[in-house]
Amino acid sequence: MTDAGDAQDNAAQIAYWNDRAAVTWTTLQERLDALFEPLTALALDAAAPVPGERVIDIGCGCGATVLALAKRLGPTGSVLGLDVSEPMAARARERITAAGLTNSQVIVSDAATHRFQGDRADLMFSRFGVMFFADPAAAFANLHRAVRPNGRLLCAAWRLLADNPWFRVPMEAARPLLPPQPPAEPEAPGPFALADQDRTLGILRAAGWKDAILTRQDVPLRVAAPGQIEHATDFATSMGALGRILAEEPPATRARVQDAVADAIRRYDGPAGIILSGSIWLISARA
Repeated sequence: MTDAGDAQDNAAQIAYWNDRAAVTWTTLQERLDALFEPLTALALDAAAPVPGERVIDIGCGCGATVLALAKRLGPTGSVLGLDVSEPMAARARERITAAGLTNSQVIVSDAATHRFQGDRADLMFSRFGVMFFADPAAAFANLHRAVRPNGRLLCAAWRLLADNPWFRVPMEAARPLLPPQPPAEPEAPGPFALADQDRTLGILRAAGWKDAILTRQDVPLRVAAPGQIEHATDFATSMGALGRILAEEPPATRARVQDAVADAIRRYDGPAGIILSGSIWLISARA
């Protein structure tokens, strides 16, 4: 049973993804798709969707993974995308229509509590959509109920902040210039909520999943083209925790932080572009 604290956390997440985060992610959708493309490919290859399967895409955002899944599933398969963000779901629907896909739909709903209808899915998929559950064991149990016996789970989730320079480098550059921030709660809903391998395996077991495996993948992420320091800096200071903090700071502080982040990012500029690595878990299991 979800307690009042969990319900409050869920409400806060839903509000966040329908406000500032929705604006950022829809505005930067093309850049984010390009940045995450190698991670998306890894997740899709690991999930191995085949034509004719029924797939549910959790936290589908602006629809990049829905489109990719739909193409792999073919006209006899189907993909249902869920996201709590109305603006991001609307963008996903626009892209489905533009692509002429008839085997896909996106709805606005919280996968943690959504009452899935119809035939159960062959595959439950997510790229960075399952780290925000207030009660992850209950949420993964709900997903388990929506999958056929021996159906598959494949999720991509961020590993530790320390292993993710594309998050860490801008934040470390900014931190001395910002007011003291409360320490992050490692198990709170957020990008790194599933970073602890043992905790995540325990959550999956408690939710009824079996044969769970977490596989580490480290991938270079091209934040911007060669020499585009300002472009990369604007991107890095708009996203995630740093973006949320800076939105509350005065212009002078934002300017100083951007200068510091630019200096830090400059060290990663090379002939192939401005590249910082990302580290994820590919989380697989069976129902």
